[in-house]
Amino acid sequence: MRIVVQRVKKASVAVDDAVKASIENGLLLLVGVDNQDTPETVEYMAGKICKLRIFEDDQGKMNLDVSQAGGQVLSVSQFTLFGNTSKGNRPGFEDAAQPDKAQKLWERFNEHVSGYGITLEKGEFGAHMEVSLVNDGPVTFVIDSKK
Repeated sequence: MRIVVQRVKKASVAVDDAVKASIENGLLLLVGVDNQDTPETVEYMAGKICKLRIFEDDQGKMNLDVSQAGGQVLSVSQFTLFGNTSKGNRPGFEDAAQPDKAQKLWERFNEHVSGYGITLEKGEFGAHMEVSLVNDGPVTFVIDSKK
């Protein structure tokens, strides 16, 4: 899995010009599933994200996780995170999981995140989405299960 984690003041996802999900203060997650991911990968990544201490404490240090900061999570499936641009100008997606597998693992990831007691909203798998956000910091990380 590869996940772009953005600490946000607010974020939303629209499908067909209608807002599907929105959050205030929390994490926007762009979640890519690759063809080698397993349920164990998903569980590990959910724990990693939920325990990631990137919110400021009373002293202004990044010392709180999303739950401790009272934040929410917006999860958006994004297969293009596994786009290979090493040859030519058109990306190849051979490393991205097939849609059936990707959807199951993305849903399982979301269930694990919710299991940490965090309010979770999500985009629509496979849909063309418009994602809006106000990045807080900016604070952005890319977390890859293979690194």
